[in-house]
Amino acid sequence: MRQQTPQQPDNVKIGINNVVSDIVFYIAEERGLFAEQKLKVQFIPFDSGPRMIAPLGVGQIDVGAGASSAGLYNAVARGIDVKIVADKGSTPRGYDYMPLIVRKDLMDSGRVKSFADLKGLKIAAAGPGSATNSKLNVALAKGGLTYKDSQNVNMSYPQQVAALTSKAIDASITTEPLATQAINGGIAVRLSDDTLYPDQQVAVLLYGSDLITKRRDVGERFMIAYVKAARIYNDATKGGRFDGPGADAVVELIMKTTGPKDKELVKSMIPNGISPDGAVHQPSLAADLKFFVAEGLIEKPVKVDDVIDMSFVDNAVRKLGPYQSAR
Repeated sequence: MRQQTPQQPDNVKIGINNVVSDIVFYIAEERGLFAEQKLKVQFIPFDSGPRMIAPLGVGQIDVGAGASSAGLYNAVARGIDVKIVADKGSTPRGYDYMPLIVRKDLMDSGRVKSFADLKGLKIAAAGPGSATNSKLNVALAKGGLTYKDSQNVNMSYPQQVAALTSKAIDASITTEPLATQAINGGIAVRLSDDTLYPDQQVAVLLYGSDLITKRRDVGERFMIAYVKAARIYNDATKGGRFDGPGADAVVELIMKTTGPKDKELVKSMIPNGISPDGAVHQPSLAADLKFFVAEGLIEKPVKVDDVIDMSFVDNAVRKLGPYQSAR
């Protein structure tokens, strides 16, 4: 009798940004969750999420991750077959990992006391057309201001901290661990809290055309591994810190892969939220899209529904059952 040949794993190329929220991919890899689903993954670094869109559309990578942006909507409107398929970074209560921080000297002097005092200040966000710009718009509106009432500059996250230090900018919406580094270093103070824009869908998991159509079974198996890893991540975070069951192992993996090598910094920073069921917060996507349209950043009419496919997470949750927290 001929011996049956073991099934070879399917290859999946994952675009990463080398940011802390990439940790779910590494949890799935380290814990054997991808292997369990007969998948062999390859991590391909990009310097930004928007640079993944074209490679996703032509099958050069299978999975991508990045911020919700005007560029994503424009790409889909132009016919590039890319879909948001799961949460990768969001801001539920307690998990505002994208705060608005202001130079400490401006806060200490009383120049800035509230959002209304942002008028005329030079404020950096990652844009143009990014979720962070939309969040800045929300902060300005809460101060009775419009988006044009501040001097808005687009700047990468690492550059923002340097610019705050040199006083080239007055404030920024930045990400962890840079926000905590700036605060701990006496450079900046957090002006916003988790009530500014709760549940904003900042970062998303993207599938390219191949996983959506030609290799749908691979896409479904990948999502099962991803949701399992997201649940491990959720267990490890508690109260807006890495302070839940299994936190030490997750912190060590962050230090080994995507994050700073300072354990105390990782433990003290605010982690990003990731839904344990992969759910995407569509109302915030719609609000951000409305902002992009108002700013003239959307090339053709497009709706949130045009860029979302929740069938993969629906299938994963059906197979895995509801999330049972280990906390």
